[in-house]
Amino acid sequence: MKITEVKCKTLMGKTGLPADYCLNPYIGCAHGCKYCYARFMKKYTKHQEPWGEFVDVKINAPEILKKEAKIKPKGRVYLSSVTDPYQPLEKKYKLTREILKILAKYDFSVTVQTKSDLVLRDLDILKKVKDIQVGFTITTTDEQVRQAFEPRTSPIENRFQALKLLKENGLTTFCMIAPILPGLTDVVAIKKRLNGLVDFIWEDNLNIKYGNWPDIEKTVLKFYPNLLPEFKKRI
Repeated sequence: MKITEVKCKTLMGKTGLPADYCLNPYIGCAHGCKYCYARFMKKYTKHQEPWGEFVDVKINAPEILKKEAKIKPKGRVYLSSVTDPYQPLEKKYKLTREILKILAKYDFSVTVQTKSDLVLRDLDILKKVKDIQVGFTITTTDEQVRQAFEPRTSPIENRFQALKLLKENGLTTFCMIAPILPGLTDVVAIKKRLNGLVDFIWEDNLNIKYGNWPDIEKTVLKFYPNLLPEFKKRI
């Protein structure tokens, strides 16, 4: 894994997601999920490493955000639109934690989406945000499927437990059931587990458009070769 500390000039950007701004404290993601289509972002970097094998850390992100938060119109900020704000490096750099402090101070609404139960570390700050939504991406209830497609993420059970704790603390919670993997994602089973844990649910099909098919095909051939024809239908 190649880790590079970089400095950014701007941080809050426009987004097509249900928010006014997106905010990514990291470029690249150490989770390295096999199906990730955010790898299209690699073309905007100078990296030769495969997607999932490099992370650029925007070490001045809090400093830039302090300036932008003072002048930007108030609205909802999405953490993150491209990479996970609670990927493993967040334990060391705590950029997301500092960003949340600033957004809370300047009364921005916040949506956090992650696959990591590290988000619980910042429960104290999340509770101070005026309008907060915290959600987990969940692809499966089968731990073997998770290990095959997203081996560096938090175990599935940890995510359900984190949602429970967040909900018990009065936060608005949600789940993104995504991507729906053919023959592997049991949407009904996931929704059953989510009963009482979330305020709303989003669903998203498998997206094979941005160079992620080779990794998907390799993973399916290794672990679930009988399902390859179903996956190919999504091409």
